[in-house]
Amino acid sequence: MVTLAEVARHAGVSASTVSYVLSGKRPISAVTRRRVTASIEQLGYQPHAGARALASSRSRIIALMVPLRTDMYVPVMLEIAVAVATTARAHGYDVLLLTGEEGPSALRRVTGSGLAEAVILMDVQLDDGRLPVLRTAGPPAVLVGLPADPAGLNCVDLDFRAAGALCVDHLAGLGHREIAVIGESPGVYARHTGFAERTLGGLRSRAAEREVRMLHRPCEGSHDAVAGVLARILDERPRVSAFVVQNETAVEPLLALLRRTGRAVPEDVSVVAVCADQIAAQASVPLTSVAIPAQELGRRAVERLIARLTGRPDGEGAAGVELLTPVLTVRDSSGPPPPPRTPGA
Repeated sequence: MVTLAEVARHAGVSASTVSYVLSGKRPISAVTRRRVTASIEQLGYQPHAGARALASSRSRIIALMVPLRTDMYVPVMLEIAVAVATTARAHGYDVLLLTGEEGPSALRRVTGSGLAEAVILMDVQLDDGRLPVLRTAGPPAVLVGLPADPAGLNCVDLDFRAAGALCVDHLAGLGHREIAVIGESPGVYARHTGFAERTLGGLRSRAAEREVRMLHRPCEGSHDAVAGVLARILDERPRVSAFVVQNETAVEPLLALLRRTGRAVPEDVSVVAVCADQIAAQASVPLTSVAIPAQELGRRAVERLIARLTGRPDGEGAAGVELLTPVLTVRDSSGPPPPPRTPGA
């Protein structure tokens, strides 16, 4: 393995000069910097990560906190995580993945040890217990999600409130007056997870504006759970003509159960989803849906964090909220409600 001393001899400079070129701690002439850089490339020198961190007080590691809970759809979370890792690597950073549910203690441990110089938080709750740590003595951070009070925080997310409103607008525009929402697992709402709460808020407010009667039921993703929720909805609201689903694992059980009960999609009932595009496009009935832009969220989170770390003058790294505009794609699962049945028909 090539050493720093060998790079110094090859470039005809002192070892401390090579160190200053790598760390940027002292100004080095452009000529000398080019000579050292050329030697590094020719010899294939790789600075020791630990030594480089000690010398520069920078680890070039981003901690990604993504609790992998059993009641969340993990593939979307991992798609965001992969986008974070890929984008970070393009900027010369590595990613430390924290998948536990330790919350504030894990954040203090990782940042207090100097292991990571910045943090990206996922699975953000409205009143997230990690936020006081960030607001007091926390490292540079970006949230993939939106808490109830984002003041002073750097956040990026899909505008889930607008996504919910978009679903109602689509169905109301087709003529539906009664809709049911099959939501995430009960635990997601019990934790007041931001994306689920904001989608529900958008659905409710727009339904009230459009005079659409709406019923919301949380749901586990198993076939039996979906069957129970569907039966309850049809018993309580027999005139429901459309469903909005925000629960990827409930999509196929719902479509199968509707078929089994003799309800054709979309002739008898419409289904609209807020979910990963792949789930919607590959469903047994391709679903009209609002996509979750997982890759874009991961990429934007890293870009905002790098802007903060490098002090870019474009303001992108400043605290603030960036909400991506939702897009609804119409597929085969939505249409006008069926005509009212005539007596005796």
